[in-house]
This record gives sequence, structure tokens and C-alpha cells, in this order.
Amino acid sequence: MSTTRFPKSTKSSRQTRTTPGAAASSVVGTSERQLSDILSEFARTLLTDFPIQEILDHLVDRIVEAMPITGAGVTLISETVSPHYVAASDERALAYVKLQTALEEGPCVVAYRTGKAVAIPDLREDDQFPLFGPQARSAGLGAVFTFPLCQEGMRLGALDLYRDTPGPLSDNDMVVAQTLADVASAYLVNAQGRADLVQSSVDANDLALHDALTGLPNRPLLLARIEHALRSTLRSGRTVAVLFIDIDRFKQINDSYGHQVGDDLLVAVAMRLTVTVRPGDTLARLSGDEFVVVCEDLHEKDQVEGIATRLSEAIASPFELGRVTVDVTASIGIGFASPGCNPEQLLHEADIAMYQVKRKGGARHHVIDVHERELTEYNDSLQEDLGHAISRNELRLEYQPMVRVEDGRVVSVEALLRWDHPEHGPITPSVLVPLAEQSGAIIEIGEWVLERACIDRHRWEDRTGDNALVMAVNVSAHQLMASGFVAMVERVLAATNTKATHLCLEVTEGVFVEDSAHALSVLLHLKQLGVCVALDDFGTGYSSLSYLRDYPVDIVKIDQTFIAHLTEDTSSHAIVAKTIELAHLLNLIVVCEGIETIEQYRHVSALRSDFCQGFYFSRPMTAGTVDDTAGVATSPWTIAA
Repeated sequence: MSTTRFPKSTKSSRQTRTTPGAAASSVVGTSERQLSDILSEFARTLLTDFPIQEILDHLVDRIVEAMPITGAGVTLISETVSPHYVAASDERALAYVKLQTALEEGPCVVAYRTGKAVAIPDLREDDQFPLFGPQARSAGLGAVFTFPLCQEGMRLGALDLYRDTPGPLSDNDMVVAQTLADVASAYLVNAQGRADLVQSSVDANDLALHDALTGLPNRPLLLARIEHALRSTLRSGRTVAVLFIDIDRFKQINDSYGHQVGDDLLVAVAMRLTVTVRPGDTLARLSGDEFVVVCEDLHEKDQVEGIATRLSEAIASPFELGRVTVDVTASIGIGFASPGCNPEQLLHEADIAMYQVKRKGGARHHVIDVHERELTEYNDSLQEDLGHAISRNELRLEYQPMVRVEDGRVVSVEALLRWDHPEHGPITPSVLVPLAEQSGAIIEIGEWVLERACIDRHRWEDRTGDNALVMAVNVSAHQLMASGFVAMVERVLAATNTKATHLCLEVTEGVFVEDSAHALSVLLHLKQLGVCVALDDFGTGYSSLSYLRDYPVDIVKIDQTFIAHLTEDTSSHAIVAKTIELAHLLNLIVVCEGIETIEQYRHVSALRSDFCQGFYFSRPMTAGTVDDTAGVATSPWTIAA
């Protein structure tokens, strides 16, 4: 960040400036030179971090030096609040500004409302301000000249120039003053933009840590709360438990009543659980119909039985959702902290316990202790099974289309990995990917995913005749940083007869944290091959804008966290709008994820997002479903938007 500061002004101009009413040639010459100096100073600070107050304080000082006046002040005004003081050159100028503020009357109010300059060369002969005029004259004010602060249709306030003695300003001085007011307006807007960006960053951070639908803490914040609880228990010696809650047969409710009813149910469940958990405990929503409760400061483990029972009973009571009454139950898995465990491990243990409840029919809760042999055997067994998942044909891919905003054409599909375990059923990606990374199987699985996706893409190209379809494949940090990753990509492209330009590899911001230099090297090699690189889930991780500048990224995918609130939350709207604007300035393509409604689609379209992805267009489909869809669709494959 630049450390440039406004240069200290000299007093030479004030020493050579004559009193009001002096020779026009002397005043005009001085004004032109000073105007040039001031504009140069502001130009040098355009991209610096000057706050609004520093800009205005410097402005009024420099104007008094440059103009044949005795004082200057700036008043910022908005439609919702009274005029408020921002800056003044001295105590007398401050008094005049405050007088207009207190009376809510004066030339600054008129200039703000009309957008036109107000000139009062002799306050003794002016009667348009019955409150301000007499009091200002008695305070020693002889003349006032006010210029509106406006920028691109935005009205910001007014700049007041004061003189102790009556007398007009020359035409040249009026032009100079309005020019300075216009420059000040531009820099005020620029400074306010920086302030808004900071606030947007704060809002983005808050949104990134909370679930879009329910407002509850999401996974990152949940893990932080568990970490805090684990540290606290080291001091207190008390117990920490995690309860993993899954709504039984939630998919049937979505299928029977529609996803709006499903969302309404999740919100209602969140509200009931919120009033059921103990004060001080954390309630979070992970994804879908999964909720988690973190219970801290337990005197004994038996307390959890009562908590789980209350949660089960709260969910079991019928939900009145408009015209629909829904009866549901919940499966609850419970894990207890042990010395040395970490948040991910504790959450995973509760998840395992929940799936054990599911296999027994659901509608109950089950406790799993980290000391139980069953947990170790389960983890070892699952990890061992993953090593054989490819050979046993347990892995498969689903595909979700990416749609071009302007015409609804499918320009890309994203490959999503699925594991159907023969005993435990579907294994969630949040469990599958960490297991694959821990065991080292992620390298083999990643190559299988890439090859399978390229083969499927080739088949769809043959069916539709669309040779421009791009295949997007997610790449974990472990894959990207592994030795020989670029060579593997090149090998798969050659084996499947796939052009590098038809492949897009999606990475998250985490790949830049562990070893940024190596990540940059890998991405540069991929770019040399012609492979497209997308930054996925933008805004939910470290959210450093430097990634967009320093790394060879082609696409920015704005996370669904912000899209979910887009239509009703001004902060989300501002964040998405500014992200799209910034990405386009950097010549990047923008994809908005998580589009679920026509209103969201219309909003991102108006904000000039390039592409969209989400349930509004299509849920993830099996390769066979894509075969059927692509086989009957006209070329290119389209989805009605």
C-alpha cells in the first residue's frame, strides 16, 4: 500500500496574495498556479488510502491559500440526516458551517438541493436566509460563495468560501472554485468507495461464516467454535460433546412437496433447535438437512442424553408449513472429545455415529466414544475400502451444467465425484476427500476422475456436434501440489484425445496458502498447456484479492453463500456486483454458483455475470442422464433460462 502523503503546503501564496478586491491579474495568476498545484497533488493520491477527513482537511487549507477568501468549509449532506460538519479551515469558518448545520438553512443547503452555485457578495443586502443571514453578519461574515459537491448524479454536499468583507469573486475565481469542488467530489466518492469496500469485506466475512438459508453458523465457523470449546475444556476439565443431527427421509419431503417446502422445513427446524439448545451452546447447519450442536462445559457425559432427547422431541412435533403439515424425525450421532482430538476428528466421529443410527432405522440417537474400538475399525475399514473403490466400480461421476447468461446455452459441465459404499451407502464428499488425501489415494482417484470426465465429454461432443463444451474438474490442494501433476494432466489429455482448451481445472484459495511459489509454478505450466484455471468458491476462504492479480486464473466462481441473499440483502448485492466489476476489469470470466430461483438469475444477469450454475437450471445428473439429454437436445445443448 502506498505511503505517499499530501506534501506540506508553503505559505508563499498566502504571503503574496493581496486582500479581497486586489488587482484581478494578480489574483487570477495566483489561482491558476495554485489550481494546477492542487490538481497535481490530488492526482498523485488517487490510488492511495487517504480517509475522507484527511482529504477534506487538506482541501480547505489549500483553497484558502489559493483563493481571495478568509475561510472555507465543507458540509456533507444526505437525504436521511441533517447537514453535518466535516471540515473547516479555522474556528470562524467552523462557526459558519455549524450555524448552517444548526439552523438547517443557508447557502450550502440551497447549493446541495439545486446543484447550482450560490453567490452572496454582500450579506448585508441579502434577505433570502432570514435565520442564517442576521446571525452570520453579527458573527463578522461579509460574503459567502457556495458550490455544490456533485459526482455522476450523486449529490454529496457543498463547499463554502467565506470573506470577512463584502465583495464579489471574479468570474475566473468562480470557475476555479467550482473546479476544486468537482475534484473534491470525485475524491470523496473514491474514498467512500474504499470505505464501502472495507465494509463489504466485513459483510462478506460474516456471510462466509453463516449459512445462507438459516443464518446459523456454517462449517468454518462451527470448526472454530469446536476449537474454542476444546481449548476451554483443557482449562476447565469438563466435557465437550458434538451432536450431529440429520433429518430422516428429508429427500422424500423435497420430492413430494417441492424444494420450497423443504427450505421452509429447514428454517423451521433451525428455529426450534435454536430455542431448545442450552445457552452458550452452538447450533450450526452444515449442508442439506444436517445440523450440528456443540455442547460445552458438560459436568458429565450423561447430560448429553437429556439434550439429545429434547432435540429429538422438538423435531418430532409436527411442522405447520403454510398449507402443508409435515411430520419428521431425526437421527442424532454424538461424539465426545478426548485429549488430543481436533475439531475435524470430533465432527467426523459424530457423523459416524449418526450414520450408525441411520442404518438402525433412524429416529433415535447414538453415542460414540473416541475410545471405542468400533470407531478405529470403521475408519481403518473405510480407508482400506477406498483403496479398492475404483476396481470395484464404486466411484462414479455426476455432472452439473454451467449456463451462459445471455442465451441459456450450456457451455460447460462440472464433474462431481460420488462414492457408493456397498455397506455404508453414499459417503459424503466431506468425508471422502479427506480420507483420500490422508491415505494418498487422492492421486489415483484424481486421475480416474479426470480421465472418466474427458471420456464422457468426448461422447457428448459426438452426440451433439458441439465441439466447444468445456469439462470442469475439481482439483484438491494435495493433487495440485503432488509431483508429476502436470505430466498426468498432459497424459490424460493425450489418451482421451481431448484438447487442453476443453478442460477447466477448478481450485480453491487454499492451494495458494501452503506453498504459493509451487502453486504458481504448477498453474503456469497448466496455462502453457492451454488448460483453463478457475478459482472456485471465491469469497468463502481467505478471500485475498491478490490471488486474482498474482496467479494465472481465468475464471472466478462466486460462492453460493452470497447468491442466496442476493435478492433481499443489500450487502450481498454489493459484494456480488463489486466482485463481478473487479473481475471484468482484470479480464476474468465470472460464474455465479448456487442459482436456485428466477429472481437470482435475473439479478446476476443484470449485474453482468458471464455464466451461472445451480439447481434453477439443473441438479447434478448422472452420465446416463446427460447422455439422454444431450442426445435429444439441439446443438448446442441448451437449458431454458
